[in-house]
Amino acid sequence: MLSVRFFLIWLLFVPVCLMAQPAHSWLRKGDSAYGRKNFSKAEDSYRRALEKKRTNEGTFNLGNAIYRQERYDESAKHFEATAEAATGNQLKAKAFHNLGNAHFLNKEYGKSVEAYKKSLRLNPTDFDTKKNLAMALQQMKLQQQQQQNQQNQQNQQQKDQQNQQHKDQQQNQQDQQPGQPQTPNQKQQKNQEQPEDLSKEEARQLLQIMDQEEQKVQQNLRKGQTREKKVTKDW
Repeated sequence: MLSVRFFLIWLLFVPVCLMAQPAHSWLRKGDSAYGRKNFSKAEDSYRRALEKKRTNEGTFNLGNAIYRQERYDESAKHFEATAEAATGNQLKAKAFHNLGNAHFLNKEYGKSVEAYKKSLRLNPTDFDTKKNLAMALQQMKLQQQQQQNQQNQQNQQQKDQQNQQHKDQQQNQQDQQPGQPQTPNQKQQKNQEQPEDLSKEEARQLLQIMDQEEQKVQQNLRKGQTREKKVTKDW
């Protein structure tokens, strides 16, 4: 799997130095700490300077110090404020450029592209911004493809689940229906419809039994006929 390596071009490694003003001492301390890469101390100095006097350059430098501490969401707010308030195209273009960097590192590639475009409208010849814009467009396309693939996969899983539920419902309905009555096989039907023929031996025995019973009946009848009843005379 190929990994894409990229480097964002940072326009202002050294913060903007301000002209002499009441907050100048704090700004100089912030610039010194920033140059030593002590970004936490630089942030504190810039905040103190802004408490004394709020300037676009001070807001921009504060955003840079926060950005260097990888607090990209917070730094983006300061870059946006600078871009909105700045009157000169140079500072405004730099603010949009760094805003694009903050969005890029947050993987908000769509917002990053828009910020770089705004920077290029103010400074069309800036090569670094063009290069960053190209990387942002590439990453945005890859991100959209990944999101589309995930959506397709979710849709397929949902479809498979619905199909399985439909099959289960059909199976349950079939299980609940009464079964068909069982029918006797042909042999059973034949046995029920007509009796089997007697064998010769069974027929002989049956006739013998019938003869014996008939003889008993005849004997009983004869005994009944010869027996006399007692008669009493009516004198």
